[in-house]
This record gives sequence, structure tokens and C-alpha cells, in this order.
Amino acid sequence: MRIVLVGPPGAGKGTQAAYLAKNLSIPHISTGDLFRANISQGTDLGKQARAYMDAGQLVPDEVTIGMAKDRMSQPDAVNGFLLDGFPRNVGQAEALDVMLKDEGVKLDAVLDLEVPEDEVVKRIAGRRICRSDSAHVFHVTYNPPKTEGVCDACGGELYQRDDDSEETVRTRLEVYHTQTEPIIDYYRAQGLVVTISALGKVTEVTDRAMKALKSDEG
Repeated sequence: MRIVLVGPPGAGKGTQAAYLAKNLSIPHISTGDLFRANISQGTDLGKQARAYMDAGQLVPDEVTIGMAKDRMSQPDAVNGFLLDGFPRNVGQAEALDVMLKDEGVKLDAVLDLEVPEDEVVKRIAGRRICRSDSAHVFHVTYNPPKTEGVCDACGGELYQRDDDSEETVRTRLEVYHTQTEPIIDYYRAQGLVVTISALGKVTEVTDRAMKALKSDEG
């Protein structure tokens, strides 16, 4: 299957992408991984991306599209893939359509993870990270430490990242609504969108997604 995964920040896209890709035996292709791989390997596209990033500028669509095209041409993606974070806007979605058409294939589904905005804010703004070991992550509601502000594992101080503040989260949501959400209507016009609730346990959401994808495939 060839799937695009969309949803607001805090919807659990990365977690669901990993589970779904494993269940469907297709590679999980995330924008973050594409950038890290190209930059660390020193590819031409990676060098271009790095130059823009070092200058504090947004990486142009054509660079991101080039990275995605190269990754989707790899042998493990011949029979399908799950895209996470790409396309990020309608322009990228249109470019993806052209890419796939050139290869004689098409998308099977666009999985839209739906989460109420207040829940997104609650999920992200409630995160607390250990200063001593950032692998230790807690949540004031869903996974609170035994002692407020103290890491259960090492006793380090727990803090809220600047990116996780409510103000920043709401700004990220606004960017999502403005730039990325329009691709849902773009794909809905093609009859590709499958919307599921991303509320509940991780396994519940994965089961919900698998059933929706199989139903859509059928």
C-alpha cells in the first residue's frame, strides 16, 4: 500500500506510522529522517537543505520533494510506503501526484488522524522532560512522576521544553491549519481520505487505522 499519514502535531503520527508500517510491511518515510539522512550523508540535497537551515530559512519545497523522490525510488519502497510529514502542503501533494504518475502507480489512501485541538494542547503542553536524560519523558496527566518535577528514573529535574508551551503549540496548530490541513480537502476530492479518531490507547488507534485501511482497500 502507498499511504500518506496526516494529522495535527500531537496526534501521534510518528508512533502510529511505526506500528502501521510494521503491520503492513512497508517502509516508514518521515520528513525528519529524510533530512537527517541526507545531511549526515552529505548528499547534494542535504548540502542545499543545510545551507538554508544554517541561514535560518525554510527549506524550499523542491529540495524536500527531491529527497522524497529519491527515497521512494529505493528497492524497499517499490511495493509501497507510508509517508509521514510529506506532503506538507498542496504544492508538495501535487508534486507527489506527478511523481507517482510517472512511475505508473498511485496512492491507496490518505489516513487522517483526527484529534480535538484542546486535546492536542493537553498532550503536548503536559509533557515534561528530564534534564539529566532526555529519554525520560513524563506527562502531568497521562504519566505523572511520583514526585512533581522529579524524574522517577534518575532524580533529575523535569522541565517543559519551549516547543511544548501552550503558546507555541497553538502557533504550531495555526501553521498546520494554514499550510497542511488543505491537503486533506485536496485528497478528499480524489476519494482517498480515511479519517479516524486518534483518541485512546496507542494499540486502539492502530487497530482502528488498520480496519479503516483494509475497509478502504476492499
